[in-house]
Amino acid sequence: MKAEWPEAEWLEADGLGGFASGGTDLVRTRRYHALLCTAFAPPTRRMVLVAGVEAWATIPLSASRYAGGVTYPAGQDHLVAFDATPWPTWRFEGSGVAIEHTIMVEPTGGCTVLRWRCVSGTPAPLTVRPMLAVRDYHALRHEGPMDLSPTQMGQNVSWRPDGIAIAALCNGTYHHDPLWFRQVLLETEQARGLDCIEDVASPGVFTFDLSAAAAVLIFRQGDSLATDADAHAAILETAERTRRAALPDPLTRATRSYIVRRGAGHTILAGFPWFTDWGRDTFISLRGLLLGTGHAAEAAAILHNWAALIDGGMVPNRFPDDGGAPEYNTVDGALWFCIAVHDTLAAGAGDRALLQAAVLRVIDGYIAGTRYGIGVDADGLVRAGVPGQQLTWMDAKYGDTVVTPRHGKPVEIQALWINTLRIAGAWTDRYAALERTATVSMAQFHDPATGGLADVIHPDGTQDRTVRPNQIFAVGGLPFAVVGGPIAAGVVDLVGARLLTPMGLRTLDPADPAYCPRYAGDVVARDSAYHQGTVWPWLMGAYVQAVLRAQGDAARPALRAAIAPLLAHAAANGGHVTEVADGTTPHTPGGCPAQAWSLGELIRARGWLA
Repeated sequence: MKAEWPEAEWLEADGLGGFASGGTDLVRTRRYHALLCTAFAPPTRRMVLVAGVEAWATIPLSASRYAGGVTYPAGQDHLVAFDATPWPTWRFEGSGVAIEHTIMVEPTGGCTVLRWRCVSGTPAPLTVRPMLAVRDYHALRHEGPMDLSPTQMGQNVSWRPDGIAIAALCNGTYHHDPLWFRQVLLETEQARGLDCIEDVASPGVFTFDLSAAAAVLIFRQGDSLATDADAHAAILETAERTRRAALPDPLTRATRSYIVRRGAGHTILAGFPWFTDWGRDTFISLRGLLLGTGHAAEAAAILHNWAALIDGGMVPNRFPDDGGAPEYNTVDGALWFCIAVHDTLAAGAGDRALLQAAVLRVIDGYIAGTRYGIGVDADGLVRAGVPGQQLTWMDAKYGDTVVTPRHGKPVEIQALWINTLRIAGAWTDRYAALERTATVSMAQFHDPATGGLADVIHPDGTQDRTVRPNQIFAVGGLPFAVVGGPIAAGVVDLVGARLLTPMGLRTLDPADPAYCPRYAGDVVARDSAYHQGTVWPWLMGAYVQAVLRAQGDAARPALRAAIAPLLAHAAANGGHVTEVADGTTPHTPGGCPAQAWSLGELIRARGWLA
């Protein structure tokens, strides 16, 4: 069945940073694939509590891969259908029976509801063994002492391995029979050059009579057992079915996965399963995830929270998982904040005085000069960069090696800066002369040899003429184009000819000697390729708008065809869009399988082409 759904994964998020996820072909291949991953300090301190289950009812209904490549049981051999709507649903057939299995996560509380029902035939009793990991979600578990002693109340049971309570509510029976599943092989981790073998513990087995009723098994963190599983599952599923039915399409439904609690407010996770909330990603993605789906008030509330974090004109790039101080190490994050403010105010939401003041603090901070050499030169443009630091979105680094440092004046930073000055120009004339100077100074980026724009003006004033997609933001993706006419047309033509793929834009021209065709291998190999040819779907939003601005409505049919493969990819992944893809055919998806800005920008592109 994997050949029918290549690389497809499913995701159910709990609104707190936790989730359940896995492959549509049943096999766990990532350390992040789990049935109950809980955020103990939402949205951080995530732990995988229940990694999976082993299930049988005449035929196997699950699958695990073990060291040596052995798959047992082989539930995928009986899998005949998968559907992500309204939640992940599998259908198994064989030996005269047909069984449906569903997984749904409550989006406000973290319960994972598993249900099995007999569609036809008379199956043997269903047996389900939970597989407990109880570990940080970045780590792996290995066999060792683990307290699996149960506490039971009727048919419900809880355990406290490593002192962390896990409850299982069911409408069957539980028999305590602890054992370990040893040497589970996580193949995606293996392919990524990471540790890939783990052991998981099973405290016992649940048994259900599928010929009498559907089986219900609910996992949740905690040890409260005074809940009827049947009734609770029915309430949750009814509410969720109604909520999801009100969302018009899979992409819109998928957007709600990324909006999660942080403290008393909300934030946007950059991607599942391993990202938390990053500044740059938040401001780029909220334009599609929230503004593009009619949730401007939520976008404003998030921006209000971030406004309080501005320091020296900068916003944090990320919040460490351990709760440490936020990291201010991005030149573009604050500028994307200003773009998000503009679009949110234009949508009629937000505290105008608060957000406008925040934008002015960003501008003044850049003019005064701030961290990492960020400041404004006499030509009105923003310079940035110090040795050993990566400050733009092209931020791959391994050890002391910065793969694409881009020190000087990166082209997209100037597009963001000029847009920010124009945005502020609607409120004050303080920056009018600076904006005019910066706009005129964009002429130094023009590269007659390619017809496009240089990627960076080096500190010595020379052009970095590497053909990269960043120049597209001078034409599209932002409220205002900063170049027009033949230069804008040249940018669009160059990017379309050298960088456009069915999955987005390449980060480097394939003709460049530094081009890496595939995003694969260990950490060093992947980081080396991350922005050296790897495709990024999120760039497609800027490309679509740039083409429309340069070529007009006549380009719409070709652009609809250009985004069709991304829409098909999203449809196969429950509405989610991958972080990256290989630069070379067949453009295999890679990186994070569900990325917020990839989805947000696809929603924006789809909207322009509706």
